[in-house]
Amino acid sequence: MATLKDIAVAAAFNIGSAFAFFLAFAILKIQPFNDRVYFPKWYLKGLRSSPIHGRAHVKKFVNLDLQSYIRFLNWMHDALKMPEPELIDHAGLDSAVYLRIYLMGLKIFVPIACLAWTILIPINWTNDTLITAARVKNITTSDIDNLSISNIPQGSQRFWAHIAMAYAFTFWTCYVLLKEYETVADMRFQFLLTERRRPDQFSVLVRNVPPDPDESVSELVEHFFLVNHPNNYICSQVVCNANKLADLVEKKKKMQNWLDYYHLKFARNNTKRPIIKTGFWGLWGKKRDAIDYYISEIEKVSEEIVAERERVESDPKSIVPAAFVSFKTRWAAAVCAQTQQFRNPTLWITDWAPEPQDVYWPNLAIPYVSLTLRRLIMGVAFFSLTFFFLIPITIVQSLASIQGLKKAFPFLSHLFKIQFVQAFIAGVLPGLVLKLFLMFLPSILMIMSKFEGFISISSLERRSASRYYLFNLVNTFLCNVIVGSALQQLKSFLHQPPTEIAKTFGMAIPMKATFFITFIMVDGWAGVAADIVRIKPLIMFHLNNLFLAKTEKDRESAMDPGNIVFHAREPRIQLHFLLGLVYATVTPIILPFVLVFFALGYVVFRHQVINVYKQEYESAAAFWPAVHGRVIMALVISHVLLMGLLMTKAAALSTPFLIVLPILTIYFHRFCKGRYEPAFIRYPLEEAMMKDTLERAREPNLNVKSYLQNAFLHPVFFGGDDDIDEHEMEEITKWENESDLVPTKRTSRRTTPAPNKIGPSSPSSQHEGSHTDYKR
Repeated sequence: MATLKDIAVAAAFNIGSAFAFFLAFAILKIQPFNDRVYFPKWYLKGLRSSPIHGRAHVKKFVNLDLQSYIRFLNWMHDALKMPEPELIDHAGLDSAVYLRIYLMGLKIFVPIACLAWTILIPINWTNDTLITAARVKNITTSDIDNLSISNIPQGSQRFWAHIAMAYAFTFWTCYVLLKEYETVADMRFQFLLTERRRPDQFSVLVRNVPPDPDESVSELVEHFFLVNHPNNYICSQVVCNANKLADLVEKKKKMQNWLDYYHLKFARNNTKRPIIKTGFWGLWGKKRDAIDYYISEIEKVSEEIVAERERVESDPKSIVPAAFVSFKTRWAAAVCAQTQQFRNPTLWITDWAPEPQDVYWPNLAIPYVSLTLRRLIMGVAFFSLTFFFLIPITIVQSLASIQGLKKAFPFLSHLFKIQFVQAFIAGVLPGLVLKLFLMFLPSILMIMSKFEGFISISSLERRSASRYYLFNLVNTFLCNVIVGSALQQLKSFLHQPPTEIAKTFGMAIPMKATFFITFIMVDGWAGVAADIVRIKPLIMFHLNNLFLAKTEKDRESAMDPGNIVFHAREPRIQLHFLLGLVYATVTPIILPFVLVFFALGYVVFRHQVINVYKQEYESAAAFWPAVHGRVIMALVISHVLLMGLLMTKAAALSTPFLIVLPILTIYFHRFCKGRYEPAFIRYPLEEAMMKDTLERAREPNLNVKSYLQNAFLHPVFFGGDDDIDEHEMEEITKWENESDLVPTKRTSRRTTPAPNKIGPSSPSSQHEGSHTDYKR
């Protein structure tokens, strides 16, 4: 168990690490040859040029301006200068609202910390309960525990102060949540109203198109929407299973990169042709001339690409019973996306189409009927992962202590006697071990979300974030509180009657705050500071620049701006919300550490959003309801744990007063869900009509069909392969976009929509002869 001295050592270590990262960043970012690593967003926007041009040889690599080294923390001020409207225009609403999560943390916890430190810590400190318990009952305590609720004697009237503070903290948190929800909802409406034209604003994704014996999927979709949306339908794009073709194109790109590398290598030293081994990873196998080998392999893959493309174009089995359907106006798309299209709600399912950059194309080929089974399988897999992960975490956390390490490594006993080593192990090692354990978890959860079949990158990230939060809640929080506290108090547990165990356990819960303090410093201080250095992108950029880059375009492609990685970072933020809210009334000393995390994260990621990150998609802050819900969950958990804790402290009379808190919090959540959540899942028809009217006034001659007809074409069919010539592109376009009306070939009425009458004034009346079997 960490003491105040151990926490001080951990704080010094993590503050020193954070300062070292900031110092390294300040030095590296002003070097001319690193400019593309630390400011890639401005290069991608075309607003920044390389500082190495026109400079002397030394100045191309080293900044000789001494004053720039003195102002090494100016980046913090620069990151805070850009106003939020300009930030939204520069980086998008998703990035701006993501930063508001950190800002919301500061708004919530600054007043809470002031109240808790002013009122609760003096109340906790002026008791000697733990000192007496440690002497009489042999319970392990530390100086930090004397500042917690554990130091209040059984049945004390002082608990009413904690109950009053719990009410104050809850009401303030709910007030901030309400204001933030309202603000973000308004920001979303304003963003959608002023946003540039995008294909997804006019389009829906229709899935589970029923089979028809007489018509192809393309023809069936066309006829269905011409009948049911006759005045608004404009075109459709059937979904094809081009996953194998995409894999071949990606394989060819990788081979082309290797060919470019060996060409460059040979150009630098043309006395010797490069040789490779054709076996596994080039470790063994037959030796071949590298250039000739990759040229021949690229030719083979190119032939496979042509054959596979022809198969996709001609084989009806490659067509998936789904399509992107586009309309003339946003209003029409909103009506279609938010209404039921067929009497059987499991057929002709429509929803908003993701923006083309947000589409996760491999999952569009998954049959809709298999999605439920896939999600059931992944639900079981996630439960198993969460449950079995408890075992290694428990074992490693038990070893990450002086006693555990002495048992595991007795030959290092003399090393563990050093005071600094003891403080490091107690104050740093547990949090560091937990962070290492969680390092690869987001990638695993993302793979699981992809298997479930979500069709957009944003929905994949939201799903992964949700599961990562649940995993953190169970393994990082509950497991460490329950298992860790039990292990620390094992001696006391074994030498007291069962009736006393509940009281000891209730007293032990706040004692685990020391572990979470060390975790916050490792993950939220040093971890956040390490992000700004961009060690991996820095190394990869210079390796690519050294061995592969030949032109300015090559150097641009070597840049890796990255993105926020929402599914990995947002659950980490939510864990700090959980820790802050749970321990605000229990062990308030944790609050300053939480505040440093939110302040540091806000400044660091604001800088990254402005200068580095380039988002793959724009969801217009669709993730905010989940953010709100997870903070509410943290509030309810804090109420339940405080209630249980007070019951073990012989303060049962206070329980009725605490029961009201989770009930009020859940009611507040239901109010926010009904009042604000529709803004994030529906699009008001008034807003859609307003935007359509403004666009018609500004661009009366806009050809919407030409804008939409290729918007949702699979990327592999255009620009995905260097071998596609103009003739092939015309054929692909012709295949994907047939005539305005495909004459029906249906002889059966098995899947004919409800009766329909098309008036003579209808735009489709000229095709009346082709639709004699459709009636409304």
